[in-house]
Amino acid sequence: MSVSVVIPCYRSARTLPTLVPRLVSVLRDLGVPYEVILVVDGSPDDTWDTAASLARRTQGVRAIHLSRNYGQHNALVAGIREAQLDVVVTMDDDLQHLPEEVPRLLAAMEGDRLDLVYGVPHVEEHGFLRSLASRSVKAGMSAALGIGTARKISAFRAFSTHLRAGFEELSGPHASLDVALSWATTRVGSLRVRMDHREHGRSNYSLRLLIRHAANMVLGYSTAPLRVASYLGFLVGTFGLLLGGAVLWRFATGGTAVAGFTTIASMVALFSAAQLISIGVLGEYIGRIHGSGMGRPTYVVRERVGAPAHYELPLQNSGAGKAL
Repeated sequence: MSVSVVIPCYRSARTLPTLVPRLVSVLRDLGVPYEVILVVDGSPDDTWDTAASLARRTQGVRAIHLSRNYGQHNALVAGIREAQLDVVVTMDDDLQHLPEEVPRLLAAMEGDRLDLVYGVPHVEEHGFLRSLASRSVKAGMSAALGIGTARKISAFRAFSTHLRAGFEELSGPHASLDVALSWATTRVGSLRVRMDHREHGRSNYSLRLLIRHAANMVLGYSTAPLRVASYLGFLVGTFGLLLGGAVLWRFATGGTAVAGFTTIASMVALFSAAQLISIGVLGEYIGRIHGSGMGRPTYVVRERVGAPAHYELPLQNSGAGKAL
């Protein structure tokens, strides 16, 4: 089993000098071919200089500089498409994902014959609100996208490189790696792993970005919001029919009175809200179609440092003596 480790990097100039040597040491001890791909996602600090320096002086390490900030999942797609070995491991750049846990992910893949393994923390490494938001996003993915393993999802993953064939046509600015991986396999597992607290800075995923990421996944990979808009229309229409029936009944029984302004204003606001919500959801889908039609890229690589991995793996022989 040969391993490509992909690390999206943003504001990590202080952590990479510690992370990369630890990771390389672990991979060397495994005794398998390896490469480390640092994808600098348009970071405004010295992250690119640090990553490029590590790539120049460390064998098996490459650095890729994206032309601007595209987002974590877009950066992951860029690194995964550059990977050349059998298994891809993705991990964060902030030292919360421990390099020493990588062999356990690989062992779980091999031992349980899985295509994809997520490293799930024993204890949530974030605060209460962030953890609550993360669990809510995963629950939404499970319900709206039909991904049964959504609650296992983590940024610390190991998967067979051949799975990327399932999303090689993925394009546009709205990428979600976990949804794309769900298209390619159902042989998914999880493993409880140790995680450290962040030593420098804070997470770039604020509550606003988490909500934006959740909306991107639901709107970009599911038609569930359109169905919800339809259900809302039926619900409001049913309410309107009942209200009309009540008014006609009162008229027929002689119990009519002059309608009050509050009632009329409330009904207008209710029906207008339903219409605007439906139009807004439809507009989001049309906007995404328009964005894709304009040819917006998933990412653009500015430069690369470090030679690609070239390993000659030993050939296995079949019982007939032919190379497989």
